[in-house]
Amino acid sequence: MLSISNLKKSYGGNTLFEECDLQINYGERVALVGPNGAGKSTIFRIILKEEEPDKGEVVRDEWTLVGFLPQESEPLGDESVLEVATGRAGQMKTLEETLKKLEDAGTVDVPEYFEAQGKFDALNDPQVEAKAKKMLRGLGYKEEDFTRKAKEMSGGWVMRAHLARLLVIEPDLLMLDEPTNHLDLMSLLWLQDYLKNYSGAILMISHDREFMDELAESVHEIDNKRLVHYTGNYSDFLKQRQKNYENANHAYKTQQKQIKELQEFANKFRNVSSKASQAQSKLKEIERIDKLEKPRTPPKPYRFQIPEPPRGGQKALELENASFSYDGGKTMIYENLDLTIERGERTVLVGPNGAGKSTLMKIFADELELTEGTFKAGHNAKIGYFSQHRAATLNPNNSVVSEIMEAAPTLREDEARGILGSFMFRKEEVYKLTKVLSGGEKSRLNLVKFLVDPPNILLMDEPTTHLDILTVESLILALQAYAGTLLFISHDVHFIRELATDVLHVNNGSVRRYHGDFDYFIEKSGGGDERAALTAV
Repeated sequence: MLSISNLKKSYGGNTLFEECDLQINYGERVALVGPNGAGKSTIFRIILKEEEPDKGEVVRDEWTLVGFLPQESEPLGDESVLEVATGRAGQMKTLEETLKKLEDAGTVDVPEYFEAQGKFDALNDPQVEAKAKKMLRGLGYKEEDFTRKAKEMSGGWVMRAHLARLLVIEPDLLMLDEPTNHLDLMSLLWLQDYLKNYSGAILMISHDREFMDELAESVHEIDNKRLVHYTGNYSDFLKQRQKNYENANHAYKTQQKQIKELQEFANKFRNVSSKASQAQSKLKEIERIDKLEKPRTPPKPYRFQIPEPPRGGQKALELENASFSYDGGKTMIYENLDLTIERGERTVLVGPNGAGKSTLMKIFADELELTEGTFKAGHNAKIGYFSQHRAATLNPNNSVVSEIMEAAPTLREDEARGILGSFMFRKEEVYKLTKVLSGGEKSRLNLVKFLVDPPNILLMDEPTTHLDILTVESLILALQAYAGTLLFISHDVHFIRELATDVLHVNNGSVRRYHGDFDYFIEKSGGGDERAALTAV
């Protein structure tokens, strides 16, 4: 269905990749991985004909219908959520204009026409509204949200509406660029299950390791400007890559030993008349050897030690007979809730969308005041709340590195740069002013500030958003060694499994504790079914 051969792309003299080959067949699930800036999204744009390669070609079956979900959503007018999901506003009009333009030009036998016609027919299906509502429900929307103007909702919810529309179209090749970024755990698991039974092919870029493990059948890594193919899911790829490195490194060391022995013989006997010819022969043998390059060590997560926070009391956080409501008591979220978080626990909050997880986190962060009851922070408590919106906490006139060094005055600049590098700040970027950073960069910088000057109670709401896989692994290693109390919300199942020692299941105003890891919770609450466990009462 799609074939890429000998692809090359450069920007300003800097080559992103070259001699890249990739083939996708009908029904395949392929993951495209590599560090930030390696060119993954560029390959997507070339496939979509939004950019031209410097060299090589992309050949696509002209009957293949391609659908693409970008990381950022397109501008919105006054359309409702349902109209976005059905394509009635914006998309249908665009497709009609494309079809008319190609018909007027007499070019109705080109792939662009077939694709536009296919999408138009899919969105013109009498069942499109029913299909769109099914997708929206799966992605976490409630019935009353369908008629709301999409522009009134957050960017993450708008992305879900666009994803619903893409699933309604059911393209032969589904191209997803970080599809889990804006999902909560429940909607992510729904999407994961849906895609397992999807009839078309999938080409994905993702930082979610568990998502790729569940879906990918092959992995293509952009490494050293080449595209390297591996069979299996993401975990299989890691094992194969390590094995390939060990084999290549063994071959390189064996060859270097051989060259060293030949050179030593030549050096020792080149001036000995009886063996001079042998010495010369050894030098010629060295020249004939096809020299191997030293293999690059596979990238590993950055290890750094979070400083020891001040020791707090045994009871870190406590709610007694706590009630909380919005709208002056009209919308009751919690009622008569008793809950204690002990020192040193690593607790994940899970449950359906809208169950009150973020509300509970804000209560613990003292950002929301209880309607009734009491909230107590433990002795010597130092609470840090990492929400998804913390740009206001940065000094706009500080550079990135100076912001970190102000947070931890004992930190040397080279140490600060090393930690920032592990969180995707390149060498030149550490001297940028914080006021020019993107939203994702500000989020990552705030995360680093927490790690270099940690509180003894750390509250984190979706900390892995905007992080690549290697950075997520670095964060996991740091938090595993963290000596304080951790309470977090995440849609990254791998992150949850690696960290959580306790689970709080939040649903319908109730909070149920499970003294065990995420798999223990799934087994006890849902009999092994993740989605069933999350919605259990």
